Amino acid sequence: MPGLLSGPVCLTVIWMLSWSLRPSCAQIWTDEVLSDVQYGRLDSNVTLACGKSEIRIPVMWLHNHSSVLPWHQVMSDGSLVLLHADQSAQGNYSCYDDSGLLLHSVRLRLGRPPGILSISCQVPNHTHVRCSWSESVKTFLPATFNASFRGKTQESKPCIIDVTHRHCDVHHPAFWQTIHILKVTETNALGSQTTSVQFRLDKLLKPDPPASVSANKVEGFPMRLRVSWKYPTSWPQENAFPLRFHIRYRPYGSSIWSELFTVEVEVVISDALAGHIHQVQVRAQDDVNSDSQWSDWTAMRLVRPWEAGTTTEFPEDTTSPDVFNPFSTKPETSTVKSQNSVAQDDDNFCLLVLLILFSIFILMTLLSLIFVVWMKHRRREHATKQELASMVKMKSVPI
Repeated sequence: MPGLLSGPVCLTVIWMLSWSLRPSCAQIWTDEVLSDVQYGRLDSNVTLACGKSEIRIPVMWLHNHSSVLPWHQVMSDGSLVLLHADQSAQGNYSCYDDSGLLLHSVRLRLGRPPGILSISCQVPNHTHVRCSWSESVKTFLPATFNASFRGKTQESKPCIIDVTHRHCDVHHPAFWQTIHILKVTETNALGSQTTSVQFRLDKLLKPDPPASVSANKVEGFPMRLRVSWKYPTSWPQENAFPLRFHIRYRPYGSSIWSELFTVEVEVVISDALAGHIHQVQVRAQDDVNSDSQWSDWTAMRLVRPWEAGTTTEFPEDTTSPDVFNPFSTKPETSTVKSQNSVAQDDDNFCLLVLLILFSIFILMTLLSLIFVVWMKHRRREHATKQELASMVKMKSVPI
């Protein structure tokens, strides 16, 4: 039996089997050593160990399968020290013994620990708070976030996080609490950082702009415009939390706005400039909480009042920015603006001339009255002096 196993045929078969098994074993070892990921700080020294073996043997390091390494130093135990590592030092590192056997492989990722976050919160209504944040330190590493929200005298409750957009939402906050506190903790492989902010919901409350704004002419009235709108869709329970509205309007090309305030969802403007296109905008504020903020203005609406026997040449209700853009090259827009500007300048000049003439007239009248009074006073003084002189002469004459 031993002679059979030592025969040339058996030896050949055993050698072939051992050769075929070698790659599979090497593959298993390679999969094991490639499973490590190491994190390090940018611009600092980073040490990479050549496996867990304490046997000190000469080793060779490769970076992304290249023998060209960043600025480094190889220690006596085979570990690799990267000096002041920057972004270019990231990648896959492998160490081999002097026979070319792979000993260890590791993937290096570089970054920074988290810093203080910049946090801002929006309160579109009494039932919803959304807080978003941005990093003050670029970490270059994946991070997880944890957020909690509470009134000053309440227990914390989770702020539901949207990792993709980096914000969190709180539903039905305790609006009766004066001060609220939000804490956001950012964690990555190099550490964690918690940022806290305090704020008042009543001062942050800012409704979304009113919806479905329309501006239309009023048939038969050349100086009237009807403007209507709806509550923003994000403002629930409008009966419990009413809004008040600020409407502003002006002739197209004018720099002076006229204003109206109302708690209704429609107004009729009665002092529009006949025959001129008008710009109209609306915004909203919580009617009960005077400390709350006004919403942003709605998009500009353009409308021309009713004119007898004419058709509207301009859209009565439009949100197109090109229509009212002062830099637009459309003939109708540029022409309307030029006519209005010239007419307004002429009116202002005429008014200024009239005021100057009136002022001159008043000044001349006052000067004339003063001169007449002064002359009368001089005449009286002269007559009095003559009478006194006559009396003195008469007394001096001998009888």
